[in-house]
Amino acid sequence: MNIDFNAERWDRIREVYGKWWRGELGRPLIPVVLRGRDPGRAQPAAPYLTQQTCADLTIPAEDIVDRIEYELSKVYYLGDAFPNFNMDCFGPGVAAAFMGARLDNSKGRVWFKPEKIVPIKELSFKYDPDNIWLNRVKDICRAAMKRWKGNIILGMPDLGGTLDILSTFRPGENLLLDLYDDPEDVKRLVWEIHHLWHRYYQEINEVTRPVNPGYVDWAHIFCDSPSYVPQCDFAYMLGPEMFDEFVLPELEATCKRLSHTIYHLDGVGQLNHLDSLLGIKELDAVQWVPGDGKPGQTHWPEVYQKIAAAGKKIQIWEGFEGLKIISGQIGTSKGIHVTDIWGDISQKAEMQRLLDQYGVE
Repeated sequence: MNIDFNAERWDRIREVYGKWWRGELGRPLIPVVLRGRDPGRAQPAAPYLTQQTCADLTIPAEDIVDRIEYELSKVYYLGDAFPNFNMDCFGPGVAAAFMGARLDNSKGRVWFKPEKIVPIKELSFKYDPDNIWLNRVKDICRAAMKRWKGNIILGMPDLGGTLDILSTFRPGENLLLDLYDDPEDVKRLVWEIHHLWHRYYQEINEVTRPVNPGYVDWAHIFCDSPSYVPQCDFAYMLGPEMFDEFVLPELEATCKRLSHTIYHLDGVGQLNHLDSLLGIKELDAVQWVPGDGKPGQTHWPEVYQKIAAAGKKIQIWEGFEGLKIISGQIGTSKGIHVTDIWGDISQKAEMQRLLDQYGVE
């Protein structure tokens, strides 16, 4: 395996990320990934696994894993970066497909659609051991564990948020009306989805552990114990009272079931819920996404100040410049995670100089 990583570097990743989660790391986490490394072999014939290619079930899982490894062998890992593959290639909210929704990637991106829209009182979710998408994910996980033997971490799929999953089966205005007309059925389904969601998480985890060197998901934050990014994009359309009634209890339960969590706060419509979210004791961090057409992350000092004042950690993705600005807004860079900063091998010296400024080896 021609990957720019080894067991000693994994030990360091476990140490620094563990300190960050515990609030003991006196600096931010800054992963830097540089293109330009010689993979040492020819490109495999199998296509790279993406939302565009994920529905082709004729490709052997072993060939998919081989192509992923090839792509990862083409980069260098600096700072707090580590080799991992993002399984969000099956689409955002793939648990909906595990529950019977149709996975449609005919236009290059994955969308989930109900096979049939039924009245909410007739809707129920049951575990299906023969679901093709759940088993496809497990097959890829098994092949990856057998081949990589713990030197590359395979991420958890983007399972999705509970109400977001439910909205797949009650599309358009249906779910919004259900909140008023059939609130008890909404709550019933929320908890059905909750229990299935955690069953999927556990079953996938049983395939990947103990070979996988830890846990990671589409947020790219390493953890040595079960972690995830809970979310509810549907909450953009809810007022605070409805959020607290229909969303908050399930979020609190998920945060208690997992060792570490970071909430995906997506869009200005969710800022109404920030106080409720920050009140979840077990929630570790917040990832603020202003949304399309809104000013970038560095233009929301009041949001970051509120998050930091509540003792929660912060994830940003606007690179070194964003880190400089936001750490200035909250008075510290401690507790911040910067998503992967990508560059070219020609930038290695400059990237290391910037890492050195924050004490990142």
